[in-house]
Amino acid sequence: MSDSTPKDPPISAMIELPISGMTCAACAARIEKTLNRLPGVSAAVNFATEKARIQYPPPLQPADLIAAIRRAGYDAQEPQAGGEALRKAERLAAYRRDLRLFTVSALLTLPFLVLMLYMLGGEHHAPWFPPMAQLLLSAPVQFWIGRRFYSGAWHALRGGGANMDVLIALGTSMAWFYSAVVVLAGLDGHLYFEAAVSVITLVFLGKLLESRARARASAAIEELIKLQPQTAHVERDGTVIEIPVSQLQAGDLYIVKPGDAVPVDGVVVEGHSDVDESLLTGESLPVTKQEGSSVFAATLNGQGLLRCRATGTGSHTALAGIVRLVEEAQGSKAPIQRLADVISGVFVPVVVVIAVITFAGWWIFSGSLAAALVPAVAVLVIACPCALGLATPTAIMVGSGAGARAGVLIRNAEALERAGHIDTLVLDKTGTLTRGKPAVTDVLPALGADPTTLLRVAVSLEAGSEHPLARAVLEHAKSLGITASPVHDFRAVAGHGVQAVMDGKPALLGSPAFVRAAGINLKEATVEHLQNQGKTVVGVSHGGRLLGLIAIADPLRDTSAAAVAALKDLGIEVIMLTGDNTRAAARIAKEAGITRFEAELLPQDKARILRELAQQGRRTGMIGDGINDAPALAAAGTSFAIGAGSDVAIHAADVTLMRSDLLSAVDAVLLSRATFRKIKQNLFFAFFYNVLGIPLAAAGLLNPVIAGAAMAMSSVSVVSNSLLLKRWKPLEQAERRKQ
Repeated sequence: MSDSTPKDPPISAMIELPISGMTCAACAARIEKTLNRLPGVSAAVNFATEKARIQYPPPLQPADLIAAIRRAGYDAQEPQAGGEALRKAERLAAYRRDLRLFTVSALLTLPFLVLMLYMLGGEHHAPWFPPMAQLLLSAPVQFWIGRRFYSGAWHALRGGGANMDVLIALGTSMAWFYSAVVVLAGLDGHLYFEAAVSVITLVFLGKLLESRARARASAAIEELIKLQPQTAHVERDGTVIEIPVSQLQAGDLYIVKPGDAVPVDGVVVEGHSDVDESLLTGESLPVTKQEGSSVFAATLNGQGLLRCRATGTGSHTALAGIVRLVEEAQGSKAPIQRLADVISGVFVPVVVVIAVITFAGWWIFSGSLAAALVPAVAVLVIACPCALGLATPTAIMVGSGAGARAGVLIRNAEALERAGHIDTLVLDKTGTLTRGKPAVTDVLPALGADPTTLLRVAVSLEAGSEHPLARAVLEHAKSLGITASPVHDFRAVAGHGVQAVMDGKPALLGSPAFVRAAGINLKEATVEHLQNQGKTVVGVSHGGRLLGLIAIADPLRDTSAAAVAALKDLGIEVIMLTGDNTRAAARIAKEAGITRFEAELLPQDKARILRELAQQGRRTGMIGDGINDAPALAAAGTSFAIGAGSDVAIHAADVTLMRSDLLSAVDAVLLSRATFRKIKQNLFFAFFYNVLGIPLAAAGLLNPVIAGAAMAMSSVSVVSNSLLLKRWKPLEQAERRKQ
């Protein structure tokens, strides 16, 4: 009998491989195409980060992926512990080596630059710089300094593709070998050694500047990693010792001294202090920590001493989660990049064809090989897909890093793009617009009673209770320095209230109905007024006499109204959906400035409304806590989780707002729009540069040297434009700077 039980499909694995040997976007496109030809493989290669994110099924192994990359003419290594630091050291060593080579190349090219200035005066033969000297001086630049272009071109062609190296090697070789033939054969013709060496030197300079700028663009990750301290003060057998943070384990007790950084995530077991959490949340004000409070790795302790128990170490800290998320976002591709990828994939072959047509056309119509050579070389040299390949990823890298510093974590480039396009933002009420924790809003003593007595009786009756309403009363009394008195004969009536004997007199606290049932009169108009505002009302009596009323509600966050106003200014309609009662929802909506809301909804109702909005053509976003709003978050075009760095929130949403503040949603939209303005500027420049430059070169209006300089500077200008995103500031900081 055959087994008809369906088998689970094979689970794909994910790996990120660092790649070496790429010189332009065409290289990245070639590697991506090669990997995606493998069965079941989905790969995205990022030229700016020099990494490939690959999803692959069994029985494929990382070694198979690396072999495919090497067949394409490039190299890759499996990630290893400390590998990023090693790669950084290798990149720095390579940069310094290239800087030395560029210095040699510039010195050898200098006489040719002087020669070009000499030729501007109308002289084509300089007696101080004979042809044979030009050949001998240019050869090291062409074949030693420029060997990287020949090597890169050979690997690309061997892998069945073409890249920028092919263009540079082909263009400069045409100029150099033509000139060499003229010199060695004793022919009467113009020499183009200066064009060949100048192009190589200028392109080399452009690559150095580009490498430096790209390192600055990826600095956000390094800045985050550096924040975690290297050592921790741990309690072992009653003694405090200093150990490397890497040796800390969950459950260990550690001490955070005043002014020190928290080594790992933990919970305070003893002590009281204010902690600066701005690096995680972007919030500038310190957060008070006491027994039971959570602390996070790399946050900065204030003046108090904290004794904590480790809950998350190594890769399980909130900081490590942020680093992973930023790395994933920087390595991902936005939908807007697809056009650039398509163009980069066919760009080099098209340019070679244009150069051949240019050469043939000029030779036919001018009858001069020299006249045909110059525009063909200029076409090859000026055309470069680098700017296209760097336009999107560099902006994503800088933008996602800026977001992380502001407490806005973007899951991937697609989410970053969608966040700026939303026109309808749906909000949960509790914990999103409100603080998510009941608080006392009104203390109304009865005639002849004073608020201190009212609260003293209330706190005495509620002492020890874990009910959220009781905690609200206790915290309010504590903030005023009011302490509880002893009670006896305590009795709780479930769902109604509590009663006891205090100072020899009966005392009770509970709902208006509970107080009325005890024969105590209430001001019904006051009770109704408070309840119409969506507040929970409790009455307090002592000795058979009403002491007053206490109103409790989940108050609006201080910044919610300003955030709603800012979202409206951005052209975004704000809708509140809540499971709370209509009166409470109406109060919060009015205070926040929201005109459209729906109350008493189940989670599936929220998801249904979001689907209906999408069917109406709305580009929706949803903000919730990432857990009980999961159906609605899944139904939204872009999901925002509001919460202070929990793993659930980070992994559930497209965007995580670490500050638990609605203004962070405004920051996410503003950051998205700023980032994609930069991407559009970069793409426009890259397209415009090639659309304008190639025809001018083909028409003979560009000298190859000028073309080489323009090509080198195109990539640098794109990266530099992306780096301007580092100036972006969150809304609150931007407003403060204006004042």
